[in-house]
Amino acid sequence: MSVLIAFLSLAVEFALGYPDWLFRAIGHPVTWFGRLISFLDRRLNRATDPDALRRKRGVQALLVIVLVPAIIGLGVQILFWFVPMGLVITALLATSLLSQKSLYEHVEAVADALDTGGLALARLAVSRIVGRDPETLDRAGVCRAAIESLAENFSDGIVAPAFWTGVGGLAGGAAYKA
Repeated sequence: MSVLIAFLSLAVEFALGYPDWLFRAIGHPVTWFGRLISFLDRRLNRATDPDALRRKRGVQALLVIVLVPAIIGLGVQILFWFVPMGLVITALLATSLLSQKSLYEHVEAVADALDTGGLALARLAVSRIVGRDPETLDRAGVCRAAIESLAENFSDGIVAPAFWTGVGGLAGGAAYKA
């Protein structure tokens, strides 16, 4: 069942991506995880506390960060198990854990800019997918930066979430993504 959810979610996400209207309406799971991390950091990570207590709270925060999405994912998957088209609904939800369409579009924008828009436009496009300043990059440097980002994000945004969704369903994918 989990493997089927992973394959269906890969197919749907490749075709549709994460819809802008849905992002505007509810955000994205990655932003939810970020809010949870920020909340826990504010509540548990006090500079005045002893290091041993901060380490203990850090472990507690880690468990919450991984277990809350996993438990929610498991609950949703169990809920939809008994619903007609529940597998499809679960796969649709799992698409939010993937980023293959977005990754493709961002790397394609770099390639298109190099082909038609020139180096300045290519630097702008690559700046959207890399953490470094692309202003000093030449054409080959822009290509390398795009390829490096593609390789890193292929693992983090496609292979690993699909693998963990295949292993543990929505719970596995959500726990990995958190």
